[in-house]
Amino acid sequence: MASTATAFAPAFSPVATLKATPLSPAIGAIVEGVDLSVPLTPAQKEDIHQLLLRHQVLFFRKQKITPAQQRDFARHFGKLHLHPIFPTVPDVPEAIVLDTAKNDLRDNALWHTDVTFQQEPPMGAVLTSRLLPETGGGDTLWASGTAAYNALSEGMKQRIDTLTAQHDFLRSFPVSRYGRTEEELKKWAETRNNFPPVTHPVVRIHPETGAKGLFVSEGFTTEINDVDPEEGAALLAYLIRHATKPEFSIRWRWEEGDVAFWDNRITQHYAVNDYLPARRIMNRITIIGDRPYGPGQKG
Repeated sequence: MASTATAFAPAFSPVATLKATPLSPAIGAIVEGVDLSVPLTPAQKEDIHQLLLRHQVLFFRKQKITPAQQRDFARHFGKLHLHPIFPTVPDVPEAIVLDTAKNDLRDNALWHTDVTFQQEPPMGAVLTSRLLPETGGGDTLWASGTAAYNALSEGMKQRIDTLTAQHDFLRSFPVSRYGRTEEELKKWAETRNNFPPVTHPVVRIHPETGAKGLFVSEGFTTEINDVDPEEGAALLAYLIRHATKPEFSIRWRWEEGDVAFWDNRITQHYAVNDYLPARRIMNRITIIGDRPYGPGQKG
């Protein structure tokens, strides 16, 4: 459904210290001129913040950072999240380990916005590679919720602006994959008890830019509220398919030393699972966010 409406264009502060090369009109930029292994200067922190708001996902190449340094970089942008399920780096509990040799990571191999099964999903995340498949593969795709929303017809925008949807932990973390041992089952049951299904707006207002973006994903969204179930299922399927069109997305081919930093409030991503039985290890640090709100709601 194409639209001739102009895209929302928030005002951004000028960037003084870093060079950013956009990867597409919709999303993504490569940032140069900063070493993430050392503390950021105030100017660097502000520039990265502005670039994140503008491009939604940033990539930094040739970075040699430990999990602790990765954590310290993420701390510049907020308090850090502790994931209830994934294993973590010893002595760095904020750094989750995504290791295909130890975990079934099919929940990452679909389009999702991180941890939307919580009332306050993450603001963003910092991801780096620790071991890449020698065979190649293992790319990650990101899609822009704002670009997807702006491309909808005015009628569809009016239809969905006030709707809400259910997000459920079980959608990506079924007990069949995360309750295989007694210890896993205990952790899974505690998490399920702590995080029952939650309601989020279908269209989220970005709390800093004011832009509207689609906020549904295959990974956690189970149903649209307050509409006929059959109609809601069709509408949700359409929005999920629309949000991940190639024109709203980029595909990143990982190299040693790459670091990605994305705005989880306005994007979703997909880790391509095309390299098994080769091994892939990534570390992710997740930054705590706020409760989503939609058009007409107060943040």
